[in-house]
Amino acid sequence: MRTVTVVGASLAGLHAARGLRDQGYDGRLVIVGEERHRPYDRPPLSKGFLTGEGLTGEDEPDGGLGPLALTDAEDEAELDAEWLLGVRADRLDPAAGAVGLADGRTLRTDGVVIATGAAPRTLRAAALPGVHTLRTLDDARRLRAELRTGAARVVVIGAGFIGAEVASSCAALGLDVTVVEAAPLPLVPQLGERMAQACAALHAAHGVTLLCGTGVAGLRGTDRVTGVELADGRVLPADVVVVGVGVRPVTGWLEGSGLALDDGVLCDEGCVTALPGVVAVGDVARLARPGTGGTVRAEHWTSAAEQGAVAARNLLAGATVQPFEALPYFWSDQYGARIQFAGRREPGDTVRIAEGNADDGAEGPGSSFLAVYERGAIPTAVLAVNRPKPFTRLRRELARAPRLAVR
Repeated sequence: MRTVTVVGASLAGLHAARGLRDQGYDGRLVIVGEERHRPYDRPPLSKGFLTGEGLTGEDEPDGGLGPLALTDAEDEAELDAEWLLGVRADRLDPAAGAVGLADGRTLRTDGVVIATGAAPRTLRAAALPGVHTLRTLDDARRLRAELRTGAARVVVIGAGFIGAEVASSCAALGLDVTVVEAAPLPLVPQLGERMAQACAALHAAHGVTLLCGTGVAGLRGTDRVTGVELADGRVLPADVVVVGVGVRPVTGWLEGSGLALDDGVLCDEGCVTALPGVVAVGDVARLARPGTGGTVRAEHWTSAAEQGAVAARNLLAGATVQPFEALPYFWSDQYGARIQFAGRREPGDTVRIAEGNADDGAEGPGSSFLAVYERGAIPTAVLAVNRPKPFTRLRRELARAPRLAVR
């Protein structure tokens, strides 16, 4: 291959580019990014960046990313890539071997890595001033500015990981925070009912109101948001509203390309699509799960980072010579608690508390415990709240025996 184009200049795209160089690819490497920034770390945006704990990302003398940056001058020299930033890819033409850009340029390429990630879902009237989503650095800058300019009441719509982390950060800033979740309990699909309840208890233990089982009917306000109207008729006063109701993979630019699209780009177990010379990584990739007949799209930092090397190897080989077999892993920092999960929990798995107490802890409900999910007597996943050492040990055991974590 003389030219490989990576479409997406975030974590997954960066690791795919590194993977190409590590695998010995010495041809032309082009990295296209819709944002104007070099790759940066997203997890801090909902945490330390909002609270101002040494993560400014905007106060560097040269306008750089500071501690959020995922590359430095040495890294970029080793990559030897052409960076096309602040421009969106809007079409893929496999027959012509080309990626089209929204500014009218066309990139001729022999291989393509699709790493366009996902975009936040929004609500009607989301353009109302004071209403925010949080995905990018620019999103976080706008939200942080409003939180610093007199906002007292914050309503977070959605109690997933982003919503919970934003709520935690706002509470740390001393704001009045209410979280609205349409489901009867947040995080049930990921954690199961019992463990979801334990983690949800962190909100109340730290003075945040969690309202479950009700949707949002609309937003109040004209010049800017003043409240959130719930489906049950209640109205929650709000100076700032943060919408965290999930994301959708960015695949619109791929329509008509011949790629199979279904809530992501469909790939085999090695990130390889049905089109020659095209692979997908990160939040946008939906990978086959061998032995299950199903597919999975992971929206987690670790998957985005680890898929790059696998996809790069398979792209250069022209076929899947290495599957992506890493054990799913994610973490979340909320209210001073580190929540970690690894494995593949399925409905019907039982959960056993191996350490601590999931119902009561020294700092409030669910503050420290280790839980093991099992299918029969076989461990399938592990969840920890403030138990990093035993969690790491059990995670390694699961990784060494992946057959125990896959039906």
